[in-house]
Amino acid sequence: MNIVDFEALKLSLASSDEILSWSFGEVIKPETINYRTQRPEKDGLFSERIFGPTKDFECYCGKYKKMRFKGVVCDRCGVEVTFAIVRRERMGHIELATPCAHIWFLRGIPSRIGMILDISLPQLEKVVYYTGYIITSVDEESKKKVLQELETELSSKVKLLKKGVKGKVLDENLKKLEFQYKKTKEEILSLRVSRILTELEYQQLAMKFGHVFEAETGSEPIRKILQNVDLKKLYRFLAKEAQDKKTLSRKKILQRMRLVKSMVESGVKPESMFLMVLPVIPPDLRPMVQLDGGRYASSDLNDLYRRIINRNNRLKKLIDLGSPEVIVRNEKRMLQEAVDALIDNSSRKTQGGLQAAVAANRRPLRSLADILKGKQGRFRQNLLGKRVDYSGRSVIVVGPELNLDQCGVPKKMALEIFKPIVINGLIQRELAHNTKAASRMIEDYDPVIWEILEDAIKDKYMILNRAPTLHRLSIQAFKPVLIEGLAIQIPPMVCQAFNADFDGDAMAIHLPLSEEAQKEAGEIMLSSKNILKPATGDPIAEPSKDMTFGIYWLTSLEDESLPAKRIFSSIEEALYAEAVKVVGLREKINVMIDNSLPKFKDVEGKFLETTVGRIIFNQSLGDGVGFINDKLDKKKVQKSIQSFIRAEGIEKTSLFLDKLRVLGFTYATLSRLSWGMDDLIIPKERDYLVKEAKKQVDQINDQFIQGFISAKEKSVKVIQLWTATINELKGYISKVLPQHGSVLSLIRSKAQGNEDQVQQLMIMKGLVTSPTGQIYEVPVEGCYKEGLNPLDYFVSIHGSRKGLVDTALRTADAGYLTRRLVDVAQDMVVREVDCGDVVGRLISKTRLERALGSAFQDFSKVIFGRVLVEDVKVGKKIIARKGEEIDWQKAKEIVESGAESVRVRSPLYCRTRFGLCQQCIGYDLGKNHLADIGDAVGVVAAQSIGEPGTQLTLRTFHTGGTALASDITQGLPRVEEIFELHSPKGKAALTKRDGAVHEIVSLGADRVVKIKHLEKTKTKRTRKEFDEYTVSAGLSIFVKTGDQVKKGQPLSEGSFDIKEVLAALGKRAAEEYIIKEIKKIYVSQGADIDDRWLEVIAKLMFSRVQIKNPGDSNFLPGEVIDKSRFLLTNDELKKSKKKVAKAYQLVMGISKVALGAEGFLSAASFQHTARVLIDASLGGRVDHLRGLKENVIIGKMIPCGTGFRSQDRTDAKNIRIRKDK
Repeated sequence: MNIVDFEALKLSLASSDEILSWSFGEVIKPETINYRTQRPEKDGLFSERIFGPTKDFECYCGKYKKMRFKGVVCDRCGVEVTFAIVRRERMGHIELATPCAHIWFLRGIPSRIGMILDISLPQLEKVVYYTGYIITSVDEESKKKVLQELETELSSKVKLLKKGVKGKVLDENLKKLEFQYKKTKEEILSLRVSRILTELEYQQLAMKFGHVFEAETGSEPIRKILQNVDLKKLYRFLAKEAQDKKTLSRKKILQRMRLVKSMVESGVKPESMFLMVLPVIPPDLRPMVQLDGGRYASSDLNDLYRRIINRNNRLKKLIDLGSPEVIVRNEKRMLQEAVDALIDNSSRKTQGGLQAAVAANRRPLRSLADILKGKQGRFRQNLLGKRVDYSGRSVIVVGPELNLDQCGVPKKMALEIFKPIVINGLIQRELAHNTKAASRMIEDYDPVIWEILEDAIKDKYMILNRAPTLHRLSIQAFKPVLIEGLAIQIPPMVCQAFNADFDGDAMAIHLPLSEEAQKEAGEIMLSSKNILKPATGDPIAEPSKDMTFGIYWLTSLEDESLPAKRIFSSIEEALYAEAVKVVGLREKINVMIDNSLPKFKDVEGKFLETTVGRIIFNQSLGDGVGFINDKLDKKKVQKSIQSFIRAEGIEKTSLFLDKLRVLGFTYATLSRLSWGMDDLIIPKERDYLVKEAKKQVDQINDQFIQGFISAKEKSVKVIQLWTATINELKGYISKVLPQHGSVLSLIRSKAQGNEDQVQQLMIMKGLVTSPTGQIYEVPVEGCYKEGLNPLDYFVSIHGSRKGLVDTALRTADAGYLTRRLVDVAQDMVVREVDCGDVVGRLISKTRLERALGSAFQDFSKVIFGRVLVEDVKVGKKIIARKGEEIDWQKAKEIVESGAESVRVRSPLYCRTRFGLCQQCIGYDLGKNHLADIGDAVGVVAAQSIGEPGTQLTLRTFHTGGTALASDITQGLPRVEEIFELHSPKGKAALTKRDGAVHEIVSLGADRVVKIKHLEKTKTKRTRKEFDEYTVSAGLSIFVKTGDQVKKGQPLSEGSFDIKEVLAALGKRAAEEYIIKEIKKIYVSQGADIDDRWLEVIAKLMFSRVQIKNPGDSNFLPGEVIDKSRFLLTNDELKKSKKKVAKAYQLVMGISKVALGAEGFLSAASFQHTARVLIDASLGGRVDHLRGLKENVIIGKMIPCGTGFRSQDRTDAKNIRIRKDK
């Protein structure tokens, strides 16, 4: 059987018998290795008899020593002769002298043992840790007898009293007697099974009613009680209770029902939560390693096991000797604590105030749970990310002569990575006779090897990765080119995708080995095929810096005022004339053209006024794009790349980009661009304007002193004045600098720098912010050319430092946001062609303009790559038909027709189960065609939102702390607030129903808006009801007394609480609000994200429902389940004509959705590992391995892209779900 070939994985709680069935023998001694012989001790923690031989095919005593004895068990030492690797898989066990509670089920909140028995955790702990008693049995007959005796005793005492005393004394004595009687009666009646008693209570009750009940302490009695629990009977009892109880206790009962039901269904016995037999993990997973000094380094688990064995053996001995109860009990408690420490040592110190078990140096020991948890735990460190062979890492430098799909690999590094292939080549060519000789040739750098290495890399692709890997373009494939030196070279145009620069960045390089991996690298990951950014569809490989300047210089005019002197009969003649230096490269000329050619179809007349430089540029464009007769700055070059992609497709674009690179670098060199400090000229007008501004500031200050304006108004006026002054001075930049000088050319070509930076260099640094984000009223007058005086330096450095600190902190936040997004969206894969949805999402131009304001630019970009749900009409004319894909041409036509809105397919309304369909997701923006089946669109969505998140955080870094550089302090936390569904700060009040504003009252700094509703009662009379809404200080109110308000209307400014939007306005409004808010944040920061990615995440936030009425299904009232599962169950119930379940729509934060994932592997590797595993094991959860993470963990091919399995498609076909209208 292939070990990886299984469809699903089930986790359940192991019983003692199962643990014994795994074991190869009992570990009796705490010893590990005999320090004299360096061999494992017999029956110890490393015993060869139990766990297998330490050397291949060699028993402990040496009697059997060859492969031919495989499978023989030595009659002297009892060791089976086999491979030593079995020491990684064979388990042992420890027979515990007394049952021990499993700390996860005892202490995990809520306590699972406590839930079954309905006992609180503190009470349970008293019993488990031997400070309290639990009643295990009550003799009902004796109880009745004692009660009767009590009645008789009371009546006889009353008679006696009445005979002896009279009056007041009698009354007092009777009261005392009655009080004692009641107290004793209560004590007897309170004796019931499972009641917990303190030490004192136990002693008192045992003395009085020892014959009525039995009580014990420790884990044993609780285990006995659990053994007697009939789960099915308990479930029926709880179901009955749930119908009668009030909400609060009902919630607790439903929680218990859920646990009991899951245990019944999975067949888990409650007593398995107590360990009778403790499994011992294989010794090679908790190794002991000898260090140089002869000492040993050992895994913490060995210490933890050793404690358990020592205490267990001592306890057995004490029981055999019949020691006093108090000593035995103490030993039992210590054993329980030792078992706790082994399973989960860190939770002992966080809860219950117990000390964690520590090593000799007072360091807490790393227990089994700690090995699983967290970033350094098994899940995230070893299962989701593994170290790989055939890889290298080095600093990167630019390779200006490399094509877009090439990378320079240092010879020595390539030789090391391709070593096995080179060795094979040497042996095949008979240049070496064996591996050893070939290795020696490589070590000696024999000249022969370089030729073989060249052959080895000929048709291979290598993968480069730059951390942090924020989106799919952070990993790309290249064809390797061997280079001298020790640094990896990368082509200049991929820097933007990798977010790389050459100030010491390092990159990792990998060699895909198998044919399939090489094919994927060449067909999917090759850099020349990843020119577009998947998040937005914009080109990401484009000229920058020197290349931009070279192209700008090439296409600009030497002197715009001079007319064209020369006329050429053809383009070829003009190029020849420039080559023989008859005409200048940037001189105006007239060229005769052929208008019938597609390139010149937009040119009017026979002659074209242009320059040779522009002709050279247009030759690289090819024939598909019209002649661009313009000075090309960075923006225009980007546009020309977009035009080229639309005309010629992505395949040819990489060649075009390579031509641009060559042009850019060549002409940047020929332009002889250079600049120094003397190129910056300080305007003469500066001092005068600054003096004037200071005079005006003095006037404003006078007005403030005289009380004409407030402090806030003064501040605003001063800042406005300085801003206006600085803007006026900025106008002098282009006046004082030479028009064709290096500084202006650099700015105008947008190759480097901008006016603000030049202003700081040659005019003044200007207004700066304080760490609190306030703008200082006094500007920094110095500029960098002259230098800053100490005060100026101090003021400007203050805000800059905060910028740097923020950057460091926020980068981590953005990375964490990406991780949560990936976790929630990882199993959203394109599973089928069409789900048949007819609802779709309405994208309205006016709504977008209202939401985004001036930031909204291009409607065609918003609708590009979507599939239409209905015809687009203007009047009676149909512009585009239902079911059509909107490509660039179609988008242009729709925008030009003046259509105000289009209804398109959207992930929000996709009906595909466990994923999406091609039509609803639309285009893969990185490839410019419909997403392929198997595309991992969920991960792309997560990366598209997370990657600019990091960019936003880093953006504060480059502004040097000058004012008006908006910081993302509003940005990232707000994005998190929306996705995690936290109640927003500065919340707007939303009305819950229609009514009228009755009054607005102040309450301290806050205000309360009272709204009057007229409700119809059952007797058809109207009744007044009032709702009160609090509006926080600082938020302005939109309504006044007497205004009519509608349900879901905001009463004040501020952010909405998404749960309130869902309750008042429904799911669609809440989804649109999420998309609008997130988009607004990103657009305001200059980062663009396509709507469809936000729709994917919004869909997932609404992917859970809460059962209202289970009908004939297996669900429980109040249970939260996946919407797809709910709809599927209802379809099955409908088929069999049964009563369907009803549910409420929920909205949940992304972390919560990820933790509630169908598969437990994905959830456990995300967060709260222990909690997820506890629930999964008790419920016998099955993971169907649908997501990507689950398959990475168990080592299967991930079910997306080329690994998308055909059975996934049939699943999607069979499991079509009804769309809830």
